[in-house]
Amino acid sequence: MASLIRTTVLACLALGPVHVAASPASAAEQITFVSQGGAYQQAQTVAILDPAAKALGITINQDSAPDAWPVIRTQGATGKPTWDVVDTPIQDCLRGGKAGLIETLDFSKIPNAAAIPAAYKTEYSVPYEFYSSVLAYNKSKYGKSPPQSWADFWDVKRFPGARALRNHPFATLEAALMADGVTPETLYPLDVDRAFRKLEEIKPHISVWWTSGGQSALLLQGGEVDMEMIWNGRAAAVIEAGADADYTFNQGVLQNTSLCILKNAPNLATAVKFVNQAIDPKLQANLPLNIPYGPGNPAAFDTGIIPASLAAKLPSAPDNAKKQAVLSAAWWTSEAGDAALKRWAEFVQKK
Repeated sequence: MASLIRTTVLACLALGPVHVAASPASAAEQITFVSQGGAYQQAQTVAILDPAAKALGITINQDSAPDAWPVIRTQGATGKPTWDVVDTPIQDCLRGGKAGLIETLDFSKIPNAAAIPAAYKTEYSVPYEFYSSVLAYNKSKYGKSPPQSWADFWDVKRFPGARALRNHPFATLEAALMADGVTPETLYPLDVDRAFRKLEEIKPHISVWWTSGGQSALLLQGGEVDMEMIWNGRAAAVIEAGADADYTFNQGVLQNTSLCILKNAPNLATAVKFVNQAIDPKLQANLPLNIPYGPGNPAAFDTGIIPASLAAKLPSAPDNAKKQAVLSAAWWTSEAGDAALKRWAEFVQKK
């Protein structure tokens, strides 16, 4: 089997990643795969990339870019990209597709995508892993009647205490609307005016507007806040480390990174084969065994590989997914979504 070569490339590189020679030299096919680095990329190497390379008999050269979008645009402008497949937020795939920077997928060549719900994939992308923005809380503070919905989060009389929200409109506008009675199934198109009116209600009670996953974890772990919006993986990590906390998937906002292929990718045919292999249910089931993210292909939960105790903690497990809203990348990359992003900056700056 061709060994996988790991390199790190800063997202701000003007002309894309450093090239790495395939190994062994006799390997006939190769791709350059780009992900987000760190423990996440290490986990997917073991769970998905190594097995995919072996199954396909190809070499997978790896680069990392925590924010791939600037490099996608730069490489696309040249017409001769050096990347093939990118693991990136689905919004990047959609924006790139609309701008002619990302290939339209031929799903007849990606049969493993057939098991994936239409809400999870686009003409330019397939889901690779899922995470969720959930409501977490201090167990001792609320005892046997903890907050279980965004309406509870907004109810400062029944549930007094310090609160934190993410300083970003993704999932936060959705939470505000669910707090105001909108069901997860009927969120889109977002009623932005209504969402901001609801956010104005809770704003005086927000102690911290967090800006990173690490910060949100410390707030919960240290007891600085009594409840907050947080990514489920961060909440699970601090609970495992001993924090007196818990969280609910009820009214969570399900989000995902996706795989997409750069337009005019140098190894297009091989890239398509890789994408199909990367969403194979058994390989997808390997991912949460190495890092607590939900598989992008729900068929992974039918393989018997994921223990039931672990599945209960994963955002894309069927029982958890049905309690949540799915963040609409299509809406967030629309003109209305762009306007909401700009409006958010004004909202948080306003006293």
